[in-house]
Amino acid sequence: MLIKRILLATLALSILLSAGCGFRLQGSYSIPEQLQTLSLSSQDEYSELTRLVRERLRLNSIAVVAPSDDIPALRIINDSLDRSTLSIYPTGNVAEYELIYQVSFAVQLPEAESQRFDVAIHRDYLDDPRTALAKSREMELLLKEMRIQAADRIVQTLASTEVN
Repeated sequence: MLIKRILLATLALSILLSAGCGFRLQGSYSIPEQLQTLSLSSQDEYSELTRLVRERLRLNSIAVVAPSDDIPALRIINDSLDRSTLSIYPTGNVAEYELIYQVSFAVQLPEAESQRFDVAIHRDYLDDPRTALAKSREMELLLKEMRIQAADRIVQTLASTEVN
């Protein structure tokens, strides 16, 4: 009986401590009430990034509706993938790249100026010309992972957007 009470007290104390320190599960954001309903637009409504952002908004209980003047709008302006050379083999072939996935987006609140944000995700990518097929698959997976991180950062930015 005493052991059950000690376990219960320890469990209650750990819950209080974790809640008090600001701990939240990853992917769980406190989105301001004014942003609980918004419109989402981009140059390509069917792009992978737009799909991922829409999914992340839905997972955070944000209703995505048709554009209107009296609701906030999230607009994905553009996304791009750049790469720069990090190292070269003695033969002159590129050995390693840095991949840079950049996303620009804006949040427009009703009767307020648009707030523009930029997100950049960096990854190193080893390139071996002897395994070209495997490397192209690896590149696809890296790009998908970078898009997922960019979508998460967009929702994080929404959570930290100041609404008056």
